[in-house]
Amino acid sequence: RSVSLRRSAVVVSAITGASSGAGIGKGTADSLDTVKVLDLRGNEIPISDLWKDRKAVVAFARHFGCVLCRKRAAYLAEKKDVMDASGVALVLIGPGSIDQANTFVEQTKFKGEVYADPNHASYEALEFVSGVSVTFTPKAAMKILESYMEGYRQDWKLSFMKDTVERGGWQQGGILVAGPGKDNISYIRKDKEAGDDPPVEEILKACCA
Repeated sequence: RSVSLRRSAVVVSAITGASSGAGIGKGTADSLDTVKVLDLRGNEIPISDLWKDRKAVVAFARHFGCVLCRKRAAYLAEKKDVMDASGVALVLIGPGSIDQANTFVEQTKFKGEVYADPNHASYEALEFVSGVSVTFTPKAAMKILESYMEGYRQDWKLSFMKDTVERGGWQQGGILVAGPGKDNISYIRKDKEAGDDPPVEEILKACCA
């Protein structure tokens, strides 16, 4: 059941998939109202416009060079036909520059829409976690090894760009399902650590059931 962003949100547990009433509060909603992201041409777009007139799955990457984020993009893109059939858009937002976003698209051939958030405004508004302790964990190390074995690769040039090193290197992301209606968030999952992907079936249930 969709709920108003300004009233509450669904937060899904990393382990059990159970929901909780805690999540996005009015202060966060008000902050999102002021957030703008950049499309691949550099045009500013209010983030809520991405789901104002449609339903969208919005994935937030750690940064555009991240191997785990490239795997996340791929596993969501594999289900794009299901989303398309349900009239649901697939969107990825990354903390970084337009150039980084365009390089990501060129390298990954991601089938969805891609936007850059150079100021990390959406990450801060949604209160996604950040820090060394949630980036370098045993689980994340195993996820990186699995990703490399599956053929995914880190882009080290993007990873060591100044804005990524200073801010994005420790940033974690998440996934939300929103719209139609800019205040309508039906699902939000905040990563607890790097590589903390929910089962794709959980996302499809939230967006396309």
